[in-house]
Amino acid sequence: MTTRTAPPFRADHVGSLLRPAPLKEARAKHAQGAVTSAALRDIEDREIEKVVRKQEEIGLKLATDGEFRRSWWHFDFFRGLDGVTFYTTDHGIQFHGVQTKAEGIKVTGKIGFSGHPMLEHFKFLKSRTRVMPKMTIPAPSTFHFRQGRAAIRKDVYPTLDPFFDDLAAAYRAAIRAFYDAGCRYLQLDDTAWAMVCDPNERAQSKGRGDDPDALPQRYAALTNAALAQKPADMTITMHSCRGNFRSTFIASGGYEFVAENLLGHTSFDGYFLEYDSERAGGFEPLRFFPKGNKQLVLGLVTTKSGKLESKDAIKRRIDEATKYVALDQLCLSPQCGFASTEEGNVLAEDEQWAKLRMIVEIADEVWR
Repeated sequence: MTTRTAPPFRADHVGSLLRPAPLKEARAKHAQGAVTSAALRDIEDREIEKVVRKQEEIGLKLATDGEFRRSWWHFDFFRGLDGVTFYTTDHGIQFHGVQTKAEGIKVTGKIGFSGHPMLEHFKFLKSRTRVMPKMTIPAPSTFHFRQGRAAIRKDVYPTLDPFFDDLAAAYRAAIRAFYDAGCRYLQLDDTAWAMVCDPNERAQSKGRGDDPDALPQRYAALTNAALAQKPADMTITMHSCRGNFRSTFIASGGYEFVAENLLGHTSFDGYFLEYDSERAGGFEPLRFFPKGNKQLVLGLVTTKSGKLESKDAIKRRIDEATKYVALDQLCLSPQCGFASTEEGNVLAEDEQWAKLRMIVEIADEVWR
């Protein structure tokens, strides 16, 4: 077994990191009008430089900006697409025992991509790191699933086929734009694939006017259309989880319902799959993972608590996964980001870094 010089890496991470206190304070004051946008940007720049250095110091071969300029892991990207309206909702997204901020998106015009602030965010990251800069944006399937037919104006899209065509075209344009900005490692974050494995989520999908039984095949087609013009020297992975807000979750259920379509029929170069709890089910669905050059990143380390896992226990889980996927096609990461929204999960920054450092150490021990 060998280390990897191309992404995804043996020791990797999903993207978002806990917001440091100076950044949280500045964002709160900016929301109140007490800090200018320029001053906030300066603080974001400074904190991103610090967090990039920290990732390098602990031995990671990639660095993200921690998503420090975002409030949400997904809405901040979606609201920058043509045809999308960001609005205040009646209530937040319901997690187990807690709700998010009451915000959402709806489709009020033709979907398109004509530039985005996150391109500059990536350029700043790239200019500040000596390792591989990794950009994260939400997956196109996530744009549809939780909003569904109910959030798409019927006078704009009377049927959904043109909507999915436009969405795929917007992502092709976005991928090209990030590539032209120098991005060679892009991750599409997703909750749709995992959530549709939950019977309760499928029932809610039906209530929004969709057919959940048809979604895995439809999302595979959407994904492949979005990736159709991906440059050969650009790695695009996906990350799947069941919800992550303030250390809580939304869905439960193994990957069996989607595994064949997700693992066998999508064109990603790698897959980050959540596997930190029994809610994710067993490794059996990994039998659909193709042999070859693709990489499967096992999310065995939880970001939902600060308790550090046992190295031996993680190694045993990796060994269990090799019943279905060759060790040389496996990597290790946390199960999700540490702060999918700016509020962050319930653990301390030193606990976050201890987990990431442990992942680097385990990867060195297992693959070297």
